[in-house]
Amino acid sequence: MKGTPTLEALLQRDRRLVVCGLAATAALAWAYQIYMAWGMAHTMSPILAALMPNMQKWRVWDLFLLFAMWVFMMVAMMVPSVAPTILAFAAINRKRREQDSPFVPTAIFLAGYLAAWAAFSLAATLAQWGLHAASLVSTAMVATSPVLGGALLIAAGIFQWTRLKEACLARCRSPVGFILTHWRDGSTGSFRLGVLHGSYCVGCCALLMALLFVTGVMNIWWMAVLTAFVLLEKLLPAHRLTERVVGLLLGGWGLWMLRAG
Repeated sequence: MKGTPTLEALLQRDRRLVVCGLAATAALAWAYQIYMAWGMAHTMSPILAALMPNMQKWRVWDLFLLFAMWVFMMVAMMVPSVAPTILAFAAINRKRREQDSPFVPTAIFLAGYLAAWAAFSLAATLAQWGLHAASLVSTAMVATSPVLGGALLIAAGIFQWTRLKEACLARCRSPVGFILTHWRDGSTGSFRLGVLHGSYCVGCCALLMALLFVTGVMNIWWMAVLTAFVLLEKLLPAHRLTERVVGLLLGGWGLWMLRAG
């Protein structure tokens, strides 16, 4: 007869379940993005065409599809980098449960985190709508103006040097400290905690995500590059060298684009 599982065994089981769930979520979001990008580069099937916004003439339905595309994109790009925080939340939650504290599903915290990125996705959708109306973004979802592209690159480069970037990134780099400092009991508290953490991540990465207008909103390779960089930023030791070097590179790229345009 097997005894009661130890806390360590329960933590390991929770860790496996969370990792599998996050991997499946990210994989599905990436599969969606890859399929959509492939459809833009090739003849689209009727089903895919129905899922793509009409970039020639905008309707309310097209805005909804564009919003959905941005949401899936943010899920694909941000879930890998938030995995350490989700795992920390699950571990702390399990330990509190063993002490007879209220238990909250980890998915509620993740839902709050993604809600913050959904708000960013809405802003990006409206921004793309305005840029499209001003003929500053092509039907291929790429900036047509060197001034716009250069300005976004320079803004992202400057932001890499700011204290706001440093403050937001510090919260993302210390998941255990962040969760313990801001912990609130109950489902509502966990959702709000997820929204708060997501808000710091948006503050840290929003301008980097805006660079998709420069490289192409549906450019899978640049999506992968930005995803890897955001993940490395959060995992590397807390020093400013990486952010500042990247800031200089982005600023130089932006100045070159302005000069070439």
